[in-house]
Amino acid sequence: MSDPVSSIRNLGPAYEAACADAGIMSADALRRIGADAAYARLLRAGTKPHFIGYYVLVMALQNRPWNDCQGEEKKALRKRFDAIRAEAFDENADAFERMMDQIGVRPPGV
Repeated sequence: MSDPVSSIRNLGPAYEAACADAGIMSADALRRIGADAAYARLLRAGTKPHFIGYYVLVMALQNRPWNDCQGEEKKALRKRFDAIRAEAFDENADAFERMMDQIGVRPPGV
């Protein structure tokens, strides 16, 4: 059995539940997918975008304290977050549409 998402530093039960909603069922799967693709999946599954949630994930996958992100690194992560949010989050989509997106029924951007 694989380690749970919550076994990764800084990621607790709530993050694990959000990952499960996005189809990410283990720490190994999360590491394999990577922070950017995983966060996009979280947004498509209905997680509300929040910059801190994104950079906590990035820091967690680097095994760093959640608040270790500062200066130019934080500015660069903000740009990545903004791009992921623009691509993966539709604030007007309802839960059914997000589910359809998650399983690939609708083409991206529809």
